[in-house]
Amino acid sequence: MSSAWTTFWIASGAIFIVTLDGTAVVAAYPALRAEFAETSVAWLSWTLNAYTIVYAALLVPAGRLADLHGRRRLFLVGVTLFTLASVLCALSPDIGLLVAARIVQALGAALLTPATLGLLLAAFPTSQRAAVIGMFSAAGALAAAVGPALGSWIIQVGSWRWVFLINLPLGLAGLWLGRRRLIESRSPETGGRIDLFGVILLIVGAGAIALGVVQTENHGWGSAVPWRSVALGALVLIAFVLWARDRPGAALDLQLFADATFRHANLATLSFGIGFSMMFLSGFLVLIDLWGYSQALAGLAITPGPLIVLPVAIVMGRVAGRIGHRPMLVGGALLYAAAQLWLAWRLGPEPDYLGTWLPAQLTAGIAVGLVLPALSGAAVAHLEATRYAVGGSVNNALRQLGGAIGAALAVALVGARDATLTEFVLNYEIIAIIAVVTALLCLPVDTRPRTA
Repeated sequence: MSSAWTTFWIASGAIFIVTLDGTAVVAAYPALRAEFAETSVAWLSWTLNAYTIVYAALLVPAGRLADLHGRRRLFLVGVTLFTLASVLCALSPDIGLLVAARIVQALGAALLTPATLGLLLAAFPTSQRAAVIGMFSAAGALAAAVGPALGSWIIQVGSWRWVFLINLPLGLAGLWLGRRRLIESRSPETGGRIDLFGVILLIVGAGAIALGVVQTENHGWGSAVPWRSVALGALVLIAFVLWARDRPGAALDLQLFADATFRHANLATLSFGIGFSMMFLSGFLVLIDLWGYSQALAGLAITPGPLIVLPVAIVMGRVAGRIGHRPMLVGGALLYAAAQLWLAWRLGPEPDYLGTWLPAQLTAGIAVGLVLPALSGAAVAHLEATRYAVGGSVNNALRQLGGAIGAALAVALVGARDATLTEFVLNYEIIAIIAVVTALLCLPVDTRPRTA
């Protein structure tokens, strides 16, 4: 096997582990709530939000670090941290240590994610990159598809701790293969230093905004407490813009946002990330809390949606190359809204899998297959090859930040064990509105092939 394809399999395995962990931990939320019954819902939500916030805030700086200091080096450090932190998560005796271990786990994931993409881009010629990145994305999609069922089955036969322990053999294998087979690569930009001050501003700004959203679970939207945090985060990000403007080697190249398609695709990514995270978490809560499904049965019930994402994404990715991404983005977002409205109108206190749940799952799966890969492709469509990796990291970071906001909203609306049918209906109505907003944001996206 060539070194390029060895790199592909190692990188795909790493992204599979990270994605599998993310979906499986969401599935574990009801089990965590049962074990730590004395813990408030707001504090319990940090098992999800702390990871996502740190991961989102560090993705772009980690991409810059990998480009300048070596993608193989950052990959190995990231895999090591992620694996060790996974073991700490499994062994955590209380919620505080679990949240702390999740933060370290997020640091490892943030280091290895952009490094894997950089290693792939360096290993393959330009003519093969589109196909390779498509297959690389498919590995993440496959993990997302099997994660709910696999994670739920592990929780059912063991406990939530085993969701983290399965990362140990996979992480050790990735570390061993990475040390032996990966070839070091760096950005064509040589020299220079990492923009440490810019990195700090990005982390503090993004973290404070996400923290403000999470605080609404304790204080409510009408309180001044969360809005102070949001305002602080906004001010820090404004300070970063002033710092990074026209600065060579800034932690984030602001010239990326000069392109209208990049701007709108990333705003839509943030919006869709909110709605997707709300749907994913609340789905488990509907099945377990409202309909009384077991953990394993809930995981199986959710699986059809993620399973249909991959084939739809593969087929429509080829279509997007001919007609551009906008039809898939707008149509997919509206289809996603329709699936959420179906649940809002049909959901009842008694289980109705075939008549209510399965149609919504299949429709939402088709919609996600249309939207998520198209957002990633549209975001980097107009970028030069040397900016492809950082542009992809920006897009991924915004999706993760949206996920943190969405998880906070879902927990605030339906995260309590005694959530009512009315609250679940409101949850799905809000997701439908967010999906329509996503469709509107995608209207200016233009990636149609240019003709001579």
